[in-house]
Amino acid sequence: MEPKALTDSHVSKERPDMKRPASIASFTNTSQKRSKLSHSVSPSDQSSTASLSTVDQSNSSSRLQLLQQLVQEISNDEDAANADPEVMSAVSHLSDAFSRSRKQSPTKILPGTHSTKSSGPTSKTLAPPSILDHKLERAVFTHPAMSNNSEMTYDRLEILGDAYIELIATKIIWKMFPKLPAGRISQIRETLVKNETLSGFAESFGFDRRVSAPPDYSTPSKRWTKTKGDVFEAYVAAIILSDPVGGYQSAETWLNKLWMPILNGLGHQTGELRSKEALAKKIMGKNVKLEYIEARPSIQHKGGTQTFFIAVYLTGWGWHKRLLGSGQGLSKAAAGDEAAKEVLQNESLVLEIISAKQSATLPM
Repeated sequence: MEPKALTDSHVSKERPDMKRPASIASFTNTSQKRSKLSHSVSPSDQSSTASLSTVDQSNSSSRLQLLQQLVQEISNDEDAANADPEVMSAVSHLSDAFSRSRKQSPTKILPGTHSTKSSGPTSKTLAPPSILDHKLERAVFTHPAMSNNSEMTYDRLEILGDAYIELIATKIIWKMFPKLPAGRISQIRETLVKNETLSGFAESFGFDRRVSAPPDYSTPSKRWTKTKGDVFEAYVAAIILSDPVGGYQSAETWLNKLWMPILNGLGHQTGELRSKEALAKKIMGKNVKLEYIEARPSIQHKGGTQTFFIAVYLTGWGWHKRLLGSGQGLSKAAAGDEAAKEVLQNESLVLEIISAKQSATLPM
């Protein structure tokens, strides 16, 4: 005979001074009900139990999908620039985790749910604002070689657009990373406004297919990348010029949405890159060299961003071009700093080099 489960009345009789919180009592009662259900399930009811289990799994997966969708929406929201950097860093880590999960296993779409896959930069939430002046719009997509009249091409527009983009990029970095010094702000801004980034945006919206340019102008690819970047800059200028009242705000909101995934990918920024300096202080000396060399070609990502790979080598203290470590980042400077950081974290290696340095500098 199985012992009976204690009820709330039993507990209160045996220990009058002990009162359980309502949440615990509720949990106990629920657990007891589940326990009774599990003991009373007959073979004919097993299919119903399996159905309940499937519903629980479905609800769990649905909640995860909702969380993933929420993370994506926050990452693409320009208002997130005003959020706490540590919170946005956590959002970024969650986004990376979901991304890794999608790569490791195929996406499962449950009955009654919809895929949360993002439609990319061309989705309605990121669609470019309209240019309200048709003459300006034609000029945006006309290469300077197609007309001697600068007002009929993007020749002047791209200069103005470049200035606006620099300003808007500086503003969002200033807000999102309030403790960064000027040097690091410049590095991040370069990632946002460089031709590769803007060219990627232009291509994602089909701007490249609307450009009127000389035949075969799309080769070499570097020249075509510059052209697509110029067209994007001209488009931003035309948004603002064609709408003196709300054009600037529209352009700023749109650009912030486009840049937010890049900025979130940077993680929590606390200051300048200083690992190189710290490593140099520990192991440098007379006739000693630390070389930061590109380990392999950079990877170009959709949207214009690049990942760089840098390795650090030591020549001196008895070694010639000894590989110490490597790192990667969205710029060569960031990748080099990551390489130096990896070396500093390898305490046994650092101690070995410092020992060799001390031996070489001891008086004879």
